[in-house]
Amino acid sequence: MSRINTNIASQIGQRVLSQNIKSLNTSLERLSTGLRINRGKDDPAGLIASQNLQAEGAAINTAIGNAERADQLVNIAEGGLDEVSGLLGELQSLLTQTANDSGLSAEEKVANQLQVDSILQTIDRIAASTSFQGLKLLNGGLDFSTETVHANVNSYRINSAKLNFGDTRDVDIVVTGSAQVAGFFLSFGGASIDLGAGTDRFVVEVAGAKGSRELSFASGTTVADIVAAINSFTDVTGVAAAASGTGARLLSDEFGSSEFVSVRVIDDGNLNTAVAQAGVYLLGAADTDVAQTTGQTLFSAAGNKVTDEGQDVAATINGIVATTAGTKARINTDFLDVEINLLTGTSSGAEAQRLGAVTAFTITGGGAEFQLGGRVDISNKVSIGVQNVAARTLGRHDNSGTTYFLADLGAGRGLNLVDGNIDQAQNVVESAIREVSSLRGRLGAFQKNNIGATIRSLGVAAENTAAAQSVIRDADFAIETAALTRNQILVQSASQILTLANAQPQAVLQLLG
Repeated sequence: MSRINTNIASQIGQRVLSQNIKSLNTSLERLSTGLRINRGKDDPAGLIASQNLQAEGAAINTAIGNAERADQLVNIAEGGLDEVSGLLGELQSLLTQTANDSGLSAEEKVANQLQVDSILQTIDRIAASTSFQGLKLLNGGLDFSTETVHANVNSYRINSAKLNFGDTRDVDIVVTGSAQVAGFFLSFGGASIDLGAGTDRFVVEVAGAKGSRELSFASGTTVADIVAAINSFTDVTGVAAAASGTGARLLSDEFGSSEFVSVRVIDDGNLNTAVAQAGVYLLGAADTDVAQTTGQTLFSAAGNKVTDEGQDVAATINGIVATTAGTKARINTDFLDVEINLLTGTSSGAEAQRLGAVTAFTITGGGAEFQLGGRVDISNKVSIGVQNVAARTLGRHDNSGTTYFLADLGAGRGLNLVDGNIDQAQNVVESAIREVSSLRGRLGAFQKNNIGATIRSLGVAAENTAAAQSVIRDADFAIETAALTRNQILVQSASQILTLANAQPQAVLQLLG
């Protein structure tokens, strides 16, 4: 080629040298930053994926921090509850000591009451002062708030409920089977028993969930006296009696399948010979005030014991089949964990839960809520209700229409240790111990299963997210150093070739002589 105005070889050399320099600069940039993708043009799709993974990783690491903080919060609450448990144990000790009535002076009872008052004050102080960064943990501030509680709801507890911001949630319960007590009707055919002879005795064993007693009655004993004798052992047997016409109704003092009433006639005293309709009758399935007219068991045939069992309420809560015990129904799902104790009327069950649907109450907010996932939505939140452990709310116990709490053990109250009802005080203390133990168990399960498992799971997710991001964005030094060496050689080679290409037109001068 003998043209000099256009040096094609030089242009090719310049283009190739420029490309090699860019490739060399890219290798140098990747090796100096450690990143394969430094800007969008390096790998547009890879950059998008990398940025998404980076955001996910940051959110996951923050969620791990949230879980660890939640764990510390629950630790503080657990510490306060541990102290309350110890105080309740001391209260039980004082109660047992004071019940030894004849072995204690009046001054000692007063001294014990002073200790009880101090314990109640300390429980209230712990409930009011246990806090995490100013957030009160045990004063009911972390309990759920409700409204419109139905009249058929005796009590309830919300362990957990997830709500979107500003939402409320109705808790609807459908009773499909009523709770029932166990019981029988003993028919004696009159206002008093008429045995075959004056020397005969009507001997019967009455048993319930708490125990049994054997009772013996002579001819002429009134139904009222028989009822009084049975009721004198109700605390021992768990069976209460009530006069009804020519006989007595025997009922378990609680509802549910764990309750039973059994009757074993050891000696019928020839009562069936004197009175044809005498015997043991089942009670009505829908109304325990009424005895069934069929199914009579003669007293003479009841020597092997006849038994009737109670029945748990059957219900669904918000469409979920509830786990039931007695009059209590509970569901435990990811979005709702509630326990409802339905109202019953008299111990006879005349006003036991009626079949049908009601809105038990409406949850309007509250609870302790934690964000334990990288994405902020309801599925990545967990909540738990922490009830008030003050003495005025602990140990609820209902007795004959009166509701007692732990605070009623205070001086001058109905369950004080000096002149109050110590038997009922025992029931209240037992209930308080169960409540605090249950709350500690729920918090412990929350720590172990919700928080602990979440931290472990999120830790693995954080590792895998970082690894995925590294594969996409980080530079492979083995590959990049090889590319650097190649590009260095190509730049040097292109530079030399460009020099030769620029010198080539000078050969035209030889044609000019």
